[in-house]
Amino acid sequence: MEIIECIPNISEGQKTEVVEYIVDAIRQTPGCFLLDFSSDADHNRSVITFIGNRTSLKTAIRELYKRALEKIDLRQHKGEHPRMGAVDVVPFVPIQDVTMEDCVALSKEVGAMIYDEFRVPVYLYEESQPNPERKNLAKIRKGEFEGLAAKMQQPEWKPDYGAAQPHVSAGASVVGARMPLIAFNVNLGTSDIKIADTIAKNVRGIGGGLMYVKAMGVELKERKIVQVSMNMVNYKKSPLFRVFEMIKSEAERYGVPVVGSEIIGLVPQDALFETAEFYLRCENYSPACVLENKINGVLYQQLPK
Repeated sequence: MEIIECIPNISEGQKTEVVEYIVDAIRQTPGCFLLDFSSDADHNRSVITFIGNRTSLKTAIRELYKRALEKIDLRQHKGEHPRMGAVDVVPFVPIQDVTMEDCVALSKEVGAMIYDEFRVPVYLYEESQPNPERKNLAKIRKGEFEGLAAKMQQPEWKPDYGAAQPHVSAGASVVGARMPLIAFNVNLGTSDIKIADTIAKNVRGIGGGLMYVKAMGVELKERKIVQVSMNMVNYKKSPLFRVFEMIKSEAERYGVPVVGSEIIGLVPQDALFETAEFYLRCENYSPACVLENKINGVLYQQLPK
């Protein structure tokens, strides 16, 4: 059975009723299954995770855009997380009986649909983008909504779909196919954003840190603390525990404690198992040690072939 994961990020994380209205687009689409959604008021952003096949995903994204553009106006939007679109990014991840090439083709179909039906320009990213200078989401989004009109006038930043002019209230979207990533944030016991910014710079790959980590400092004003907010694009090569330990070590230089961490959306279980193995110093660990893995393996063998 074909399964593709889709994780749209929308630029609304404060109005619960708006988020629920948009998430209902997924709940009400036959063939799609909502796995998770989470909102962050400081970031003013929500991450939605659902699965389906190519046909059902395209239908769900169409309805999600219709609802998001009805309710989200970036001219009134403020939040700590960078954004350039009301529906900011739409990634497709191959899970079962589907290839990365299938997801690339789907992302291009969806990108064309978004502009044709909603007049929101679209940039392709990651595996869907043939130009290496335009693969990185952070690079595409630099300048955010406020700088988008001027950026689009540069020949190298013409959208992949649509005119070189942002949608008046919804900006532009980034759509593409990629492997699973982990959105992982580490909270620091200080209100000094400069410390979070410095640690983020040292941790992220582009700053000479861990190659597969993207990081930025974020201020959580209501809690009076700061955060190192990260996207981990390859948890096998830059694992959770290594990122956490590096941030903890960097924070100690400033006399600042780590007060917590959070995972946004869903995380592959292997990433958590690797973290447990590291901290427990387990010498005989293997996935076969996990009760649920053993049970699932036995049950799978009983399924009709």
